[in-house]
Amino acid sequence: MHLIRPFRGLRPARGRASEVIAPPYDVLSSAEARVQAAGKPWSFLHISKPEIDLPETIDPYSPAVYAKAAENLTRMIAQGMLVRDAEPAFYAYRILWGDHVQTGLVAAAAVAAYESGRIRRHEFTRPAKEDDRVRQIEALDAQTGPVLMAYPAAPEVDVLLAAACAGEPDTDVVAEGGVRHALWVIADGATIERLVAAFDAMPVLYIADGHHRSAAAARVAAARRAEAGPRTGDESHEFFLSVTFPHRQMRILDYNRVVTDLAGLGAAQFLEAVARLGTVQPSAVAVRPAAHGSFGLYLAGAWYRLDLRPELVAVEDAVARLDVSLLSDHVLGPILGIHDLRHDKRIDFVGGIRGLGELERRVDSGEMAAAFAMHPTSMEDLMAVADSGEVMPPKSTWFEPKLADGMVSHVLD
Repeated sequence: MHLIRPFRGLRPARGRASEVIAPPYDVLSSAEARVQAAGKPWSFLHISKPEIDLPETIDPYSPAVYAKAAENLTRMIAQGMLVRDAEPAFYAYRILWGDHVQTGLVAAAAVAAYESGRIRRHEFTRPAKEDDRVRQIEALDAQTGPVLMAYPAAPEVDVLLAAACAGEPDTDVVAEGGVRHALWVIADGATIERLVAAFDAMPVLYIADGHHRSAAAARVAAARRAEAGPRTGDESHEFFLSVTFPHRQMRILDYNRVVTDLAGLGAAQFLEAVARLGTVQPSAVAVRPAAHGSFGLYLAGAWYRLDLRPELVAVEDAVARLDVSLLSDHVLGPILGIHDLRHDKRIDFVGGIRGLGELERRVDSGEMAAAFAMHPTSMEDLMAVADSGEVMPPKSTWFEPKLADGMVSHVLD
């Protein structure tokens, strides 16, 4: 079984991608998706967030929602907005955001490699979100949300992707926020064989984002195996839609924390408690931590920099050494009594794309009592956690730029 294989991508018709592509389904609320898709009948949000075409009171997990997604997909294909390639191909996918560039490969990745741990994960999944993605795949008979993955150093793949991007892209579109998405079809048989062989030589791949999508694909594959009995293992449901980039090109932003209260402490008392962990210095400007073991703290209209004592930072365990773990283990838990980041309503999370000003806004409004600016998790830390078979704390990584939904979909024949 190969690690990846080419597939007949379902893509926007030439010149129509700007009308189709949309942000990933899980970065927008239903209300935000309604606004963004207003006046855009071909937006992929009608497939990825189909509740926007139904009454606002509808349960987003209602069977009617998944049926609407299938109806919208069928309509977009019938109207020629989405066209399926005649022959299997790979696709080079380049994202440009300011001076940041990353170039990866769109491929169908083997469910068997995911199940065996060769495609490694680093997060827990939630059953309700898994169920949602399973129902979406089954309703569409397609995977429309790619799993974002990373590959370790592989110079041959880098060279092949660079060569594939030498000509004019087959799709070239600038999304909202100024992020440019470009796609090249790789249909040459020799190049395809070299890419398959190069990926087969890799020991592992790492899921960066899309744990629920990959888990759902595995569940769909298992269910179809059970229904149909033994088959070749080469069926389309035995693979899932993926985009894999070189790990060194991937960009992780900070994933910051805000808390509703200080567990009965006054601001001065809280600062005194935190100061026992290291040094706390006032700052005239917003603090964006520049090093492991350092945090920004916004409290009562003022910024502080917290640097933990070296012995607290010198941790060998792949999970415990993460900055998100250090904050939880030394501040959130012992001082504020916040132990369950998944369910405790006293904490919320703010992606770094929103900037430090969003932390100030939420505290200054009175909604939150304090905010913590985090040093971003590194790709090396992510890979170390995955290699150890462990999982990261919730909301440890915020990848930017995001993939666009609708660029390529994987139909299950």
